[in-house]
This record gives sequence, C-alpha cells and structure tokens, in this order.
Amino acid sequence: MLQTKRICVVGLGYIGLPTAALLANRGYEVHGVDVVQNTVDIINRGEIHIAEPGLDIFVKSAVNSGKLKADIKPCLADVFILAVPTPFHKGFVPNIDYVVSATKAIAPYVKEGDIIILESTSPVGTTDKVEEVLKENSVDTSKLFIAHCPERVLPGQIMRELVENDHIVGGTTPEATAKTVEFYKTFVSGEVLCTDARTAEMAKLTENSFRDTNIAFANELSILCDKFDIDVWELIKLTNRHPRVNVLNPGAGVGGHCIAVDPWFIVHAGGADAKIIKTAREVNTYKTEWSIEKIKNAALNFEKENGRKAKVACMGLAFKPDIDDLRESPALYITKRLISDGLEVIAVEPNIQSYKDIEIIDYKKAIEEADIVTFLVGHKEFKGLEIQTNLDFCGVLN
Repeated sequence: MLQTKRICVVGLGYIGLPTAALLANRGYEVHGVDVVQNTVDIINRGEIHIAEPGLDIFVKSAVNSGKLKADIKPCLADVFILAVPTPFHKGFVPNIDYVVSATKAIAPYVKEGDIIILESTSPVGTTDKVEEVLKENSVDTSKLFIAHCPERVLPGQIMRELVENDHIVGGTTPEATAKTVEFYKTFVSGEVLCTDARTAEMAKLTENSFRDTNIAFANELSILCDKFDIDVWELIKLTNRHPRVNVLNPGAGVGGHCIAVDPWFIVHAGGADAKIIKTAREVNTYKTEWSIEKIKNAALNFEKENGRKAKVACMGLAFKPDIDDLRESPALYITKRLISDGLEVIAVEPNIQSYKDIEIIDYKKAIEEADIVTFLVGHKEFKGLEIQTNLDFCGVLN
C-alpha cells in the first residue's frame, strides 16, 4: 500500500490550490507553497484569492482541520507536486523558468523514495528537465519516482473534474509511472492512464491544439460570413443538423492559460512541420485584431453620424463565460487596445470588482450609457437581453 503522509504542492494558483485543498480534505497533510506572501496569508486564514465554485468550502475545511498549511518555502514531503505557470517568452518561445525554479526550491527537501509530479502543462522534455535540475542540485534521482500528470480541468468545474476526469500519468521510468498511478488512484475516480513522460506531455498539448484548430475554423467562418452578409449563428445551427458535423461557436479570439499557449509549444519544437497547428493559432489571433477593427469602425461611423465620440461598452473581460480568469483573455486585450487607441470605453465584467486602472461597472448601467454595446464574453448575465447590436462576437444574444 502507498505510504504517503505529507504532500508538498508548489504553486497555489488555479490548479495548485484546488489540488492542495482536495488532497487535504482526503486526509493528507498538505504543505502549499507560493512565492507571494499575500497569497500564503489569505490561504492560511482559510480564504481564497481566486474565484472557483466550491473552492472556498474546500479550503476553509482543509485549513480548519489543520491538514492544509501554506508557506513561501517547501518542506520535507513524500510527494511533491509542481503546479506553476508555463507561459512563453517573446516570439512564442516556451518559458519553463518557473518549473526550473520550483524544482530547485524542492531539491533540498527531496529524499529517497519520494514522488515528484509535474502537473504544469509543459513542452515535451520538461519532465526530463526536472530530473536534470535535481541532479544538478546533488539529488540522486535513481531513487526517486518522477512523472508528468497534466491537469485537464475546466475552470468553473475544477473541484469536480479533479476527481472525475481521467488522468494521464507518464513517468521517466516504468516504476515512476506505476508509483505515481498508485498515488492518483487514492483520490481520483476517473481512469488513470499509463504512458511515458514525453507522451503525457504531448497528450496535453495535442488536446488543446485540437480544440484551438476547431475554434479557428469557426472563427474563420464568422469572418467569411460577415463578408458574405450571412448570419453565422444561423449557419452553424443549420450545418450542425448534419449527423457528422459539429461546428463550434466563434468568439473574439481564444484565451486562457492552455489553448492560447500550448499549441505554440508544438510549433516551436515542430517548426515547419506544424503547419495546421500554427495556422490555427494565427487565425485565432487575427480574429481578435479583426474584432478590434469592427468595433473601431462602428465607433467611427457613430461619430460621423452624431458629431461626438461613441461610448463603447465592452461586455466581458474574462477569457471565457462565467469565470474571473483573465489570463490571455482576448476580451481584456480588446478592451485595453480600444482604450489605448482613444475610444471612450465602458468596461463590464460581472465576475470581478476591479482591474488595475480600468473601472468596472454594472452591465445594466453600461447598456444604459453606451452608444455601442459589444459582447465579447457570453456571461450568463448577458443572456436574454433584448438589445439591438451587430457586435455580438460570442453569440450570447442568439
């Protein structure tokens, strides 16, 4: 039987904190690590710094029971889970600096027989890099179990999907795979699938590249329909009546920490052979720029007709409906661009109260004050509104 007592989770963000809270509520002693002292303080009060349904209950229960504690430094543990960001550098070059830093941080605390799990979505070869960094820091990795288990959860449903979703586990050795699978089976009800580390890394990148490609088709279709004076929403409904066709809904681009980022990891490594994946990324990026031009043209036409600048309501800032996550959000990018280009913008985001130097106002007030209402995110608050607009980029009014 797996003799695991303490787990150290490095990175207490959208994946790390839910994972830590879940494991603590399953009876494990969990030591959470984050480099931001304020985040550590919030969690140790039994509170949360991110919005995710049900997470507040899990964290409060875990902290009150004494099973979850947060700190800025790691500690001795039986399992180390790395759940840190993996963005990219300029030019879409993968950035695994946080993974390397996290690995260096745990190195002094790793002992024989420990399980080291990389959950961060990563370029192929990153799990091998974790082992390499540990060796460079005088750790005998021959007596460790190192594996990659990519997170596959949907924001808004993380606490359920952490348990119910199938998990892919790929170790640097067959023994590492088996040991890590044994650990996940103690709290996962979905199937735990075995492979090697590089295949596990590529699996997550493939999942998100597949989705990105399908979204790109829908976004390109929406641009063409605009040119042909066709209602893209009606077209998609009709097309999807075919038993083997399922066209997705277009949007103002693609955001989030996965779909907007992961395909570039493949493109960077695959070069000229990653043709479709690269084109899909470019189409989805272009859709955001296309949306900006549509809004600016509408504002310009309003000014010509009315002799004053238009007030433009940007409805939604998050990267997808009904969450507060702004990472890589095309809606936020569009809003910022419009402001920097001199438009008078009214920003709306029902899931956050404030954002840096952008004032957030109630959506009802925004609709009353705005001359042009542009829907960028299909939040539930916007559905069913009776408003005349041809700037519904997410189909929330259809």
